[in-house]
Amino acid sequence: MRSYSDLFRTREFTPLFLSSALHAAASTIGGLAIGTLVYKATDSPLLSAVSMFGPQLAQVVGATTLLSAADRLAPRATMTGIALSFAVGTAAMATPGLPVWTVFALIAVLGLVSSLGGGVRWGLLNEILPKDGYLLGRSVFNMVNGIMQITGYAAGGVLVAVLSPRITLATAAALYLASALVTRFGMSRRPPRATGRPSIAQTWRTNALLWSSPARRTTYLLLWIPNGLVVGCESLYVSYAPDRAGLLFACAAFGMFVGDVTTGRFIPPPVRRRLGIPFLLLLATPYLLFALRPGVAVAAACAALASIGFGASLIQQERLMALTPDELSGHALGLHSSGMLTMQGVSAALAGSVAQLTSPGAAMTVMAAASIAVTLTLAAAGRRAGRPLTLSVSER
Repeated sequence: MRSYSDLFRTREFTPLFLSSALHAAASTIGGLAIGTLVYKATDSPLLSAVSMFGPQLAQVVGATTLLSAADRLAPRATMTGIALSFAVGTAAMATPGLPVWTVFALIAVLGLVSSLGGGVRWGLLNEILPKDGYLLGRSVFNMVNGIMQITGYAAGGVLVAVLSPRITLATAAALYLASALVTRFGMSRRPPRATGRPSIAQTWRTNALLWSSPARRTTYLLLWIPNGLVVGCESLYVSYAPDRAGLLFACAAFGMFVGDVTTGRFIPPPVRRRLGIPFLLLLATPYLLFALRPGVAVAAACAALASIGFGASLIQQERLMALTPDELSGHALGLHSSGMLTMQGVSAALAGSVAQLTSPGAAMTVMAAASIAVTLTLAAAGRRAGRPLTLSVSER
């Protein structure tokens, strides 16, 4: 599978693509509205950051209890139910006069529900496409996610400024509903990929099996930690530039789009396998400049440049799939998604705490330095173990 047109000629790729695009747009618009609403109510960088990335914190609960269901539930019904849950929960958060603690309770519930989403969606993508098409297909989803973030943050910023955060949340709820409808009526009914009943015990057993491989373990850590720490930087955009946060988010999304297009479409596989660590270093290094408290224009350029490094995630996901049996692909990708999002939520809380004590710019610098240190440590650990971080299918 060599071209994007090949992907869209594949049955069920288009409805899965559309439903994911709508979900991404809703998440982008809704996240900006929630972060703005909480910051106006509390004047707290910490609470604003956690409100935007709080659903990710609940992912750790789902990763340890629910992930066995990713391969054992019917994909269409599960994805439809998740989108409907987000539509209802987001509409509830738009209710006037809702206490802040209730908003955070709803955020936690939605985070738990969404812990299944990554495993089900990406496991289904791996099932729909041939083996050689997964990275190209995932790059398209990452690209549309970047486009939805660019347009979503721009549109969300306008909606928040011209109308109100609550009306913006209602718009996000409508987009989640549209995603549910596309999934229900556009996707075919498919049986679960694995047999047996989902259970907490099965989740733990499969997690332990996936974690037992040193190569997979290193790959998971590279997928989770450096990325998550940089998202901690992004969680401070609202407190760094309250009136221009939408611009910073849009520029970061544009950089991610460029990185995904380049990585998924134009870099040959032999070269791509060597770029994982350099991309992770690029992801963090520009944020070191925030120690100087640059103006919005320079900050936006730094965010765009850094986000090109998110292309590292595609490289590591391809590696993870090469190291994982097909029947565990949904669970493995769900563990990746849940672990990554959990780390993003933890990093948002950590970045917000540092910003509360210092400043948003100083906190971004600290998080970026930590990301660089972790990346270099994991790269060195991989070399000491005699397992270079350019794994091939033969190492499976």
